[in-house]
Amino acid sequence: MSAPSSGEAIDPTTLTVGVLGGTGNQGKGLALRWAAAGIRVIIGSRVAERAENSASEYCEATGVDHVRGTDNATCATEADVVLAAIPWESHAETLTGLAEPLKGKILIDCVNPIGFDKKGPYPLPVEEGSAAQQAEALLPETRVTAAFHNVSAVLLADLDQPKVDCDVLVLGDDREATDVVRALADAIPGVRGVFGGRLRNAYQVECLTANLIAINRRYKVHAGIKITDLDG
Repeated sequence: MSAPSSGEAIDPTTLTVGVLGGTGNQGKGLALRWAAAGIRVIIGSRVAERAENSASEYCEATGVDHVRGTDNATCATEADVVLAAIPWESHAETLTGLAEPLKGKILIDCVNPIGFDKKGPYPLPVEEGSAAQQAEALLPETRVTAAFHNVSAVLLADLDQPKVDCDVLVLGDDREATDVVRALADAIPGVRGVFGGRLRNAYQVECLTANLIAINRRYKVHAGIKITDLDG
């Protein structure tokens, strides 16, 4: 099913969400939470067998049967909305190879260009301005959004935690697309999707992850963010 038009109520359970990098930590956590919420999920990987094994694991963990695994190209082709939860090092190469199946699709880029040295985590410079803007440049016919950068993969994957207490900033120039992504955020118990501005503002959201990693290491927590003075 395609994403709803402006003004329609958005029921995320009518969507099929593809997760590129669904065998990694962030992709796994979001796939588990969406599957538990009744959303159909397709796990994508460079190696289909690896994705199939992960999908079976996620079905067992959530008690559902609507998660399946396949290669990245099939994942991008068959999903309505696609999450890019891939390593920064392979971001450009992976998305370039999927330009055709991603045409017209909503892409959620949650990639954080982060480096590590003896002083800790730090944001990497991106020629296009941000990972999300790189995706937009590579995929001009795709509805690129940015979201889920600052939510803990550990908390997402821990289904013994009934709620994940954080807000998710959703950025993009296509407001219908960002509304769909906000609905996918809201589908996770405890999470609230908040429109965070145009895609050009994605860099500071990506960079904030470095601060959160530093906080987590210092205080032994799984920190997230909350936006104050909003209803709901």
